[in-house]
Amino acid sequence: MAKQKVAYDEKAIQTLDALEHIRLRTGMYIGRLGDGDHPLDGIYVMLKEVVDNSVDEFIMGEGRKIEISCDDRTVTVRDYGRGIPLGKVIDCVSQINTGGKYNDDVFQFSVGLNGVGTKAVNALSSDFEVVSWRDGKFACATFERGRLKSQKKGRDGEEPNGTFIRFTPDPEIFGKYDWKEEFVEHRLRYYAYLNSGLRLLYHGKSFQSRAGLADLLADEIGDEPPLYDIVHCHGDRFEFAFTHTNNYGETYYAFVNGQYTNDGGTHQSAFREGLLKGVNEFAKKSFAGEDVRDGIIGAISVKLQDPVFESQTKNKLGSTEVRSWIVPTVKDQVVRWLHQNADAANQLLEKVTNNERVRKELSAIKKKAREHAKKVAIRIPKLTDCKVHFGDAKGARRDDSTIFLSEGDSAAGVMVPTRDVYTQAIFSLKGKPLNCHGMKRDAIYKNEELYNIMRALGIEEGIDGLRYNRVVIATDADVDGMHIRNLLLTFFLRYFEELVLKGHVYILETPLFRVRNKQETRYCYSDEERGAALESLKGAEVTRFKGLGEISPKEFGQFIGENIRLVPVAVSSIGEVGKTLDFFMGKNTPARRDFIVDNLLTEVA
Repeated sequence: MAKQKVAYDEKAIQTLDALEHIRLRTGMYIGRLGDGDHPLDGIYVMLKEVVDNSVDEFIMGEGRKIEISCDDRTVTVRDYGRGIPLGKVIDCVSQINTGGKYNDDVFQFSVGLNGVGTKAVNALSSDFEVVSWRDGKFACATFERGRLKSQKKGRDGEEPNGTFIRFTPDPEIFGKYDWKEEFVEHRLRYYAYLNSGLRLLYHGKSFQSRAGLADLLADEIGDEPPLYDIVHCHGDRFEFAFTHTNNYGETYYAFVNGQYTNDGGTHQSAFREGLLKGVNEFAKKSFAGEDVRDGIIGAISVKLQDPVFESQTKNKLGSTEVRSWIVPTVKDQVVRWLHQNADAANQLLEKVTNNERVRKELSAIKKKAREHAKKVAIRIPKLTDCKVHFGDAKGARRDDSTIFLSEGDSAAGVMVPTRDVYTQAIFSLKGKPLNCHGMKRDAIYKNEELYNIMRALGIEEGIDGLRYNRVVIATDADVDGMHIRNLLLTFFLRYFEELVLKGHVYILETPLFRVRNKQETRYCYSDEERGAALESLKGAEVTRFKGLGEISPKEFGQFIGENIRLVPVAVSSIGEVGKTLDFFMGKNTPARRDFIVDNLLTEVA
């Protein structure tokens, strides 16, 4: 049946007010929605937007304490800064492009320069309240889904100056969600690391830091000691810390005005360049950048008056002028530190020299792997690519692209005909990948399957060449599928840790059951959903999907289309990665055996 054409005329043109636009295009303002199971979900971005304003007060020397609470689904934030000017309280939380952060004399270093953050929180909350106290007077207002409900002004001589915000993320937007204490606390720790002297109180816990970014790295590294003591340099506008570990690759935590720039940017690249120049000047060598930086973990924080970001979510700094002063600053500080710390300097240079030797040894193995791959096939075996890489993507960008690592040809055969050919690629695994836990890097170049995965992703020389924004593990929901999933995660976490830390790796959720009667079909992802469907659909039959290959291509299309359900793979800290891999993928231990038995008995029960 031909699709009916819709007239494109004056009636088709719509104008949305700011509130409607925020609620309709939520992703533009807070990124992903989610349900609270991932630290980048929208509810945590809303919390960040509110706390950012309180931190900005501290940065300007006003208020050294912030109180945060989360009761059920409602969050409150109370700071002791200057308080919003009473006559502008309503405008500052509801009118786009309204705020004091356009005035450099009032806010010199702020992330929220676009006047959007708190307004978006207000618009996306079913219930929102703001109170400001200034010099014995107050003004308050309440909102419902961004619309003003009540306002009041008066005198209150007992409350100190500051601002109070209370909000409840709207279930109409976010659906069912829950706050995770560990994610909230992780964010608050970061605020403390980035603002020495600030105290954040949350449910009886106090978050403070004296050593700033050095404390951050120590927390991330965990129990395993670094190769040398953390280097820490702190200035008025720029702070950095770094050390080396025995891990592969480079890991950075980069911030601009307290905002975590997940994808780095010009400040991170300038730090990397300055570090290389400093080491080479001290050593009087010409080491390659990859040799100096392999195994490094670093943190960079810069304060800028007018930072330029590459998106509203501020994941990557684009300000080019920072290079001119960050590079020489880092170089000079690194040279000074190396001269003042002879033992640590020797350990660093030993690490760099070893990296250089391993890289040269590995280059011969890489060459053999490339030659073997060319003999096997001109194209990458088992890869059905998407058009985003070939200039024929109808406006799609790399940020829109996804590659699915599917379990075998049967699953790939279902996915290939139903995918979006412009943005979705499929790589079909041959079987169970190599368990590379504890192996050296040369192992993944000698293993044909893992080498082809690297080629398909474009990460043979590191994740800078990543060809897809999302790497999705698509395996069956059975024991073999879970094992393959764990083997792939071991591969990524062992050799390409940054791929996971930067949020590129996901797990595809597919339905376990189909419940249908003559009137309706429902797909269920758990036993609970199946039970609920059976109760509401009378006379329904149940089909249990044992693997992706059992779902028809026509049926499967919806599960990788608009209704796709992806679970982001998140890591709480680098220090936990090694412990987790040792436990699940290392040698059999009594502890692991007990864990498996206990969980197996739970499942059976």
